[in-house]
Formats: sequence, C-alpha cells, structure tokens
Amino acid sequence: MLILGIDPGLQKTGWGIVESCGNSLRFRGCGLIKPPKDGSLAGRLAYLHKSMIAVLDTHRPDCAAVEETFVNMNALSALRLGQARGVLLAVPALQGLEVAEYPANKVKKSVVGAGHASKDQVQHMVKRLLPACGPIGPDEADALAVAICHAHYGQWNKMTTQGLAQL
Repeated sequence: MLILGIDPGLQKTGWGIVESCGNSLRFRGCGLIKPPKDGSLAGRLAYLHKSMIAVLDTHRPDCAAVEETFVNMNALSALRLGQARGVLLAVPALQGLEVAEYPANKVKKSVVGAGHASKDQVQHMVKRLLPACGPIGPDEADALAVAICHAHYGQWNKMTTQGLAQL
C-alpha cells in the first residue's frame, strides 16, 4: 500500500510517500510544495491544490494522512494554516482516497517513541527507518513521519471504526 503523508503549511508543505508491505516500510518519494510568498492567499491556496494534484498523479498513492495542527497563538496564522489544511485534505479526498488525520504527538510517538520529540529527533528517526530517503529537510521528514504513523495505525483505525459501526 502506498501512503501519502502530508505536513501542511502555507509557506512550505511537506509530502512523503511510503510503501507499507506487512511490517516493512519502503521510501518512495518526498518533496516540498512552496507557494509564492508574494501571491494572494487565494493564489497560494490554488498553488497548493495544483501541486498536490501533481503529486497524486505522479505517485498514485492508495491513501493519504495529514498531520493535525496545534493551536497557534496568532489567530490570523492559525486561520490561514486551517485554510491550507482544508485544501490539502480535500485534494486527495476529491481523487477518491481515504484521508486520515493524526495529532502531532501521535505522529512523533509512532516514529520516535515520545510524543513531545523535537523536529531533529523526528528527522533523525525517519532517516533511520527509511535510509533510502537520503538528505531531507524537517518538513519532508514530518510528512514521511505522518505516512509512517498511518502505516502503524491506519489498519487499526479502520478495523475499530468498522467494528463500532456494526454495534
């Protein structure tokens, strides 16, 4: 199963593709989407949309997972990040993919073993778990960590949701 992990951002959005085969994980690709900083908000959101469609068309993942955002003290920044997240949640869903969401602490715990791990720790562990990824930045590492988290929890979430629906 090919899993697309997304670390949403309006300035930089990280994306990563991981192949999950049983208990093994394989790196398949990652990158950054950087909307132009001088563009309008609508133009930047459109750039995210168009770029994420290109990622989906190129890599053809089976599902997607997006990191939930923490509460930001700056209301305007939080609102804009929420708008970017909306685009990044909608694009894979519009392509027919199941889209899961995971809190940052759960992502960190699934990769590092501690929910309050630093970005450096996440980046280090992603490189250890997926050595084929080579040199990556923190946003790409976070996106790959989201995909790894979904590889660990996605099947469990699906089974428990189906089980609850049958009750």
